[in-house]
Amino acid sequence: MEFSIRSLAPERAKSGCLVLGVHGSTLAKAGLQADKAAQGALRRVLAQGDLAAKAGATLLLQRLPGLAAERVLLVGLGERKEFGVAQLRDAVRGAAQALRDLGARDATLYLGDMVPAGHGLPATVRHAVLGVRDAFYRFDQLKTQKKAPAPALAAMTLALASGPVTVQAQAALKEASATADGVDLARTLGNLPPNICTPAYLADEARKLARQFKLGIEVLERRDMEKLGMGSLLAVAQGSRQAPKLVVLRYRGGRKAEKPLVLVGKGITFDTGGISLKPGAEMDEMKFDMSGAGSVLGAVRALAGMKAPVNVVGIVAACENMPDGQATRPGDIVTTLSGQTVEILNTDAEGRLILCDALTYSERFEPAAVVDIATLTGACVIALGHVASGLFSNDERLSAQVRAAGDEAWDRVWPMPVWEDYQEQLRSNFADMANIGGRPGGSITAACFLARFTRKLRWAHLDIAGTAWKSGREKGSTGRPVPLLVRLALKQAGKA
Repeated sequence: MEFSIRSLAPERAKSGCLVLGVHGSTLAKAGLQADKAAQGALRRVLAQGDLAAKAGATLLLQRLPGLAAERVLLVGLGERKEFGVAQLRDAVRGAAQALRDLGARDATLYLGDMVPAGHGLPATVRHAVLGVRDAFYRFDQLKTQKKAPAPALAAMTLALASGPVTVQAQAALKEASATADGVDLARTLGNLPPNICTPAYLADEARKLARQFKLGIEVLERRDMEKLGMGSLLAVAQGSRQAPKLVVLRYRGGRKAEKPLVLVGKGITFDTGGISLKPGAEMDEMKFDMSGAGSVLGAVRALAGMKAPVNVVGIVAACENMPDGQATRPGDIVTTLSGQTVEILNTDAEGRLILCDALTYSERFEPAAVVDIATLTGACVIALGHVASGLFSNDERLSAQVRAAGDEAWDRVWPMPVWEDYQEQLRSNFADMANIGGRPGGSITAACFLARFTRKLRWAHLDIAGTAWKSGREKGSTGRPVPLLVRLALKQAGKA
């Protein structure tokens, strides 16, 4: 779908569908202009009470007099005094869902009437584009029967009823379109079944990105990891017939002297739990355990696609966690790339075992900061549910930047402690540490484990176990936290 932004009188918009906002039962500015041209037709319809007074409600009208558009879609914005980002997103989602079912080839959304107080037009543009693209995302390439026809809508104009379109708004449109491409990539990788999306498949997708955007790439194979001494990552992979991969993608859009932001993604393409086998119910959702890796590839794709003036290194640690005669056992002790030893008490706490070696490996890039992204713990879901991702960091300034990026992207996080007090739970009688710390504070002790490998780094950890995918009727990847990562990279470079 192509997006554009322009200033345009609503009565003159030659569009398949004109989308106009309504606060309660009152037309917003563009709607009032359109209503004047239509000789009061819009207000007469609203007076009948057919549009619910809530954000996201819609009412479709056909061929109104005085308007160049074929259709008008009225969309509820909620009460004006309560209008904020949540209402904006609900309104965009409702409008996009209605447009998806129409036969219109193009639409004009009057976004100038939907700017929440204190947010500005550029932020509103980003929310609108990502909301529309989210509603139009489809994953049906593996279905052979009863495919729904593709939506007809191919172009959307984000319109202002008056005033110029700023350079900042144009830049926001470019950023949002590229970010949506990155989100789509992350969602598709997550939705693919584990017999297709293997470690080798992730490496191949990274190679495609490298060719498309002229990125630097390196793929470490098992023998490379053995030479380096990545005993922890290899311990997770040794029960699987799928070879592990450590993928490094480098995007250089900033100044040569600028230190990069390093993004490290957990890429467990399927997680059975290993010898500490998971229950069978809903185990199919463990194909989403590579969502951290998918978000790293999506974020790099987005930044390269918009030609962002930043330097970013994406590291994907990819393998399967399977039970096998050669699989790691509870009680085994491994030596990590850092030289520290780990007693593996539970093979289902495998994400931290691959991340610790990847985090140590990230030191060689002399990063400005390192952020790892992982579907790490069920405990984080218990703590924060499916709204916010967990944020852990050893640097207050970095933590604040991550929070700000998440708030701007509405891809929100909540800070959690990584105090030394929790490290006692990782004590082992036989190695430098254990890989689990018991049930109390499970997401915290997992982060504290990673903290032992990031003492030389400005580091943040995002536990996305509750936000990376949805279950039930809407089962599927969300693509989070690609929008956050894009905003963070731009903030790190002082470009946002």
